[in-house]
Amino acid sequence: MRLKQPTQRWIVMGDSLVYGFGDPIGGGWVERLRRQWMSPDCTDHVLYNLGVRGDGINQVLQRLETEFRLRGEVRNRLPDALILSVGTNDSPRLGRSDGRNFLDFAAFQGAIGQLLDQAQGLCPVYFVGMVPVNEAAMPFLDCLYYNHADQFRYKEATRKACEQRGIPYLDLFERWMAKGTTWCHQRLTQDGLHPNALGYETMLADVLAWDALAALSHPQAAIAP
Repeated sequence: MRLKQPTQRWIVMGDSLVYGFGDPIGGGWVERLRRQWMSPDCTDHVLYNLGVRGDGINQVLQRLETEFRLRGEVRNRLPDALILSVGTNDSPRLGRSDGRNFLDFAAFQGAIGQLLDQAQGLCPVYFVGMVPVNEAAMPFLDCLYYNHADQFRYKEATRKACEQRGIPYLDLFERWMAKGTTWCHQRLTQDGLHPNALGYETMLADVLAWDALAALSHPQAAIAP
C-alpha cells in the first residue's frame, strides 16, 4: 500500500508563542492546528512547529534556511509556505523599566528586513504578530521589563516591513488591545508574558479567521476542483 503524500507542507518558525509555552492542555496554537490536521480524514497538510523558547529575530534568522530545507519530507520537495512569529523577545528593557532594549530598535529594523527578504526567497511567507503582555506582572525573570510602548514600536516596524514586501501580517497586538485589559489578562499566564490555554485557543481562532490563511481553515475546500 502506497501512502498518500500531503499536498501542502507548512512550517511555523519563531519563539515561545510558536512553541506553545503556557498551554498544558493544547500545546499552543500551532500544536492545536497540527492536531486538527492529523485526523484520518484530513491528510492533505503537514505542519511543523519550529518554535524555540527565548528566540529573538537574530536566532530565527540564523536557523531559517537550514530548518526550511530539512522539512521537505521527500526528495526534491521543499515546504510550501512559512509562517513567522517573532519579535517579542527583542523588545524588553534590560535590568530596569527604562533600561536599554534587549535588541536595539535600529538593529531590529535591519534584522527584520533581512529575515523577511531571506524568507521570501524560499517560499510564500505569512507573519503572525505578538500579543500584549501584562505590564503589571513585570519584570519577567527578575530582569526583563516588557511593556506595551516598546511592543508597539517593534510590532509596527514588523508590520510595515511586511507591508512593503506584500507579506500578510496578522496584528494580534491591536486586536487584543481593543478587547480591553481584563480580557487580555484572562488570556495570559501569571508570568504576564505567555498566553494560557484560553489565550492560545484565542490565537488559533484569530489565525483561522484570518483571510490570508483561509486555505488553512478549510484545507479540503482549498483543493476542491
